[in-house]
Amino acid sequence: MHGPGDPDRIAALTDAAVTSLLAAGADGEQAPAIAADLAARYAEPHRRYHGLAHVAELLALLGDVPLDHRAAVELAVWYHDAVYDPSSATNEADSAALARRQLGDAAVPSAVIDEVAALVAATATHQVHDAEPPPDLGAFLDADLAVLGRSPEGYEAYRAAVRAEYAHVPEDLWRAGRRRVLADLLDHPALFRTPAFAERFEAAARRNLAAEIAALDRSAQP
Repeated sequence: MHGPGDPDRIAALTDAAVTSLLAAGADGEQAPAIAADLAARYAEPHRRYHGLAHVAELLALLGDVPLDHRAAVELAVWYHDAVYDPSSATNEADSAALARRQLGDAAVPSAVIDEVAALVAATATHQVHDAEPPPDLGAFLDADLAVLGRSPEGYEAYRAAVRAEYAHVPEDLWRAGRRRVLADLLDHPALFRTPAFAERFEAAARRNLAAEIAALDRSAQP
């Protein structure tokens, strides 16, 4: 079995991106170059979690989920972390802008571009004001949060990878900021908006978040 960093796997993922671009109406001559650029972005060396494995995981999670506009959701998966600088507060906005620019240059219909950009922008807060968000939006955001519901060992691997991406942040600042984020997530009445993801990941995600908060609190004690 090939991992996401294997050349064959990278080629397969890039081909999948081309397929999504073409399904969305992209110009056939430009689609391969855009797909290659996206794959290269996710292969940047500073990415420990937000890399090609993350893209592959989201595409797999969404593979069997009924979607109204599958090509747009798949492109949102590719673009949602396309710009990723751990020291920046505008990654999501910059990623949405990149999607608008590249998809516009490739002649993708404006309605599809708007949908992709809106999905990408929603990952900045993962907050949806509609009681019942559009199914594609709910499934997309749920897939992005599914990592929280991994096994304890899988969650620890995720936590360590994200910490490595933020190695430039001093430990005390990291601990305080991370705790705020986790506590805010736990305060949500529900982490997942779609029944399939909620049934599969909600309980485990809450256990993982509570366990990490407890570990952060212990490490802060003198």
